[in-house]
Amino acid sequence: MNKASTMAAEDPTPKPPSPSSSPSPNSDLSQIPSKIPIRPQKIRKLSPTTTPPEHPQPQPTIADADASKSIILSTPTPTPTAPKHRRRNPSHSANQTPQIIKPLSSSGEIAAALNHLRNSDPLLSALIATHPPPTFDTHQPPFLALSKSILYQQLAYKAGTSIYTRFVSLCGGENAVVPETVLSLSPQQLKQIGVSGRKSSYLFDLANKFKNGILSDESIVKMDDRSLFTMLSMVKGIGSWSVHMFMIFSLHRPDVLPVSDLGVRKGVQVLYSLNELPRPSQMEQLCAKWRPYRSVGAWYMWRFVEGKGGQAPGGLENDGFEGQQRVGQTEQGQQQQQHQSQLLEPITNIGNLGACIWGQ
Repeated sequence: MNKASTMAAEDPTPKPPSPSSSPSPNSDLSQIPSKIPIRPQKIRKLSPTTTPPEHPQPQPTIADADASKSIILSTPTPTPTAPKHRRRNPSHSANQTPQIIKPLSSSGEIAAALNHLRNSDPLLSALIATHPPPTFDTHQPPFLALSKSILYQQLAYKAGTSIYTRFVSLCGGENAVVPETVLSLSPQQLKQIGVSGRKSSYLFDLANKFKNGILSDESIVKMDDRSLFTMLSMVKGIGSWSVHMFMIFSLHRPDVLPVSDLGVRKGVQVLYSLNELPRPSQMEQLCAKWRPYRSVGAWYMWRFVEGKGGQAPGGLENDGFEGQQRVGQTEQGQQQQQHQSQLLEPITNIGNLGACIWGQ
């Protein structure tokens, strides 16, 4: 009995601990699943982020804020677009300017230029009163004028004229100076008339660009000043000075300022009582008042420095520029592209090289 009771007592005792042990994990599991369903519920709430697109709908305030930012971005964009359009408009107008601006050879243009310069610059007005008005009546085909410019580089005027005359004779006359004729010549033939090998390569490069259609007489006449400067600068041996001289004396463009020309720089220096030759940037600033007739203003600067010991407006002396050399253009601008025709002659004897080349 005692043993049975003990066994019975022992049996229930181990049994309850087993259920007691089992419920304890059950209780833990009950706690765990109780937490787990909460989490998935949260995850389910988050997972239907498909619905949060509905929440962004209730969040139109944020969308509105973004929209307001986009509006702010859009508002400046029209503002830049507006200046862009404004910039495009001048570009379009720049493309139209060559059609609107008349060459200086047109009737009444010189008178209009002198009127403008007198009113805009009193010092230049006094200079205009002492010199006759300029004339721009030379009409040469662009290819002939550019070839002539190349032949005169780094030469005194008389030497350049001699070589040019022989070159024209070799081609068969000025009317025969065309790309095909130049390309038919050999470097040896050109050397026999005094044309250096380097200048021969310049002439051949110019003729090839005309032959290939990169340049033509018609396209050159129709180009605006900026495009013309860019296209002609692509030709070997033609730099800024040659382009400026060509634009002034061959195409008669009214608003060209040859900032690298020593004669024009010297004239501006003396006219405005500067201590030293003005730089190109200073030239642009000082001569801005001459627009849109800076070509005529430059012409008067050449006339100004030509006077041997002449009296400048306001009592300014010419500062003895009669012996100043003009530095000519070298290949691709190795030196400053200026006049060098005075290596043998003073300025008072030859005048402006650019004007002489084009018969002005």
